[in-house]
Amino acid sequence: MKKILVTRRLLQSNEERLKQLYSVKLNSNDELYSQKKLIEMSDGCEGILSALTDKLDAETINKLPKSVKILSNFAVGFGNIDIEAAKKKNIVVTNTPEVLTDATAEIGILLILGACRRASEGIEGARASNWKWSADYLIGKQLTGTRLGILGMGRIGKKIAKIAKSLGMIIHYHNRSKLSPDKEEGATYHKELKSLFSVSDVLSICCPASKETINLINAETLEHLPKGAVVTNVARGDIVDDEALIDALDRRKVYAVGLDVYKGEPNLNPGYLKHKSAFILPHLGSATKETRTAMANLAIDNLEEFFKTGSSKNKVN
Repeated sequence: MKKILVTRRLLQSNEERLKQLYSVKLNSNDELYSQKKLIEMSDGCEGILSALTDKLDAETINKLPKSVKILSNFAVGFGNIDIEAAKKKNIVVTNTPEVLTDATAEIGILLILGACRRASEGIEGARASNWKWSADYLIGKQLTGTRLGILGMGRIGKKIAKIAKSLGMIIHYHNRSKLSPDKEEGATYHKELKSLFSVSDVLSICCPASKETINLINAETLEHLPKGAVVTNVARGDIVDDEALIDALDRRKVYAVGLDVYKGEPNLNPGYLKHKSAFILPHLGSATKETRTAMANLAIDNLEEFFKTGSSKNKVN
């Protein structure tokens, strides 16, 4: 029976399935393994079911036991893994696409609503029981008729666009390539970032994290937004230069932000805490029972497929 290391705790049904299939090392305390401990724990293992919180950089991958042949990442993203280093060591890397689209898009819409309608301030006032109704109390931005710029029109971006369109938003997008008209569903394509940002009353960041997109939202690109724009991020924290975005909030260039992801999670840049207009969530994108179960099952399917065939349809390297 093959031996598998599971680096983070999964839902019980998924762990029970793993026990039936493999000799499995589970993380019952849900400890965040150091890179050193992860290497030690993987001794004798042929596969690792990793999580986005595991930093599998080149140094770590090069120190993994020779027995490890697959990293089945419990995430749609794989920015935590040095893909090239894994490839050089003949380690297959897989991810869990598609199954988290709906749940993550729902959070994307929540970020837009929460930021535009000043939800953080409203929750604070309600809990403190110190609010008084008036005609101008917590006036926010209405979505109907507002231009939504989607940065990255992949599965999640398209789902957000579909929901936002039903709310009366006008959809614009930037992608590596223009979608076919049937997939655009009336959205306007912008080849250049500057063009997209200039029409984005609300910017929804949905693109993958990569070398090209690190700090893509920075002091220069933020200046292309209309004054008083809203910025939301449901993708990865590395895409945003936090200091630049906080400065834009300070100057009121940006009206509000809605973030489900940010650099240094779980440690939030304290600059955001100065702003009541910052609507921040603790990386809840895929956090439904249905989605987390499906993600883990797909990660297990990837392991099974690899051990049976030597490859996987969800291989990313």
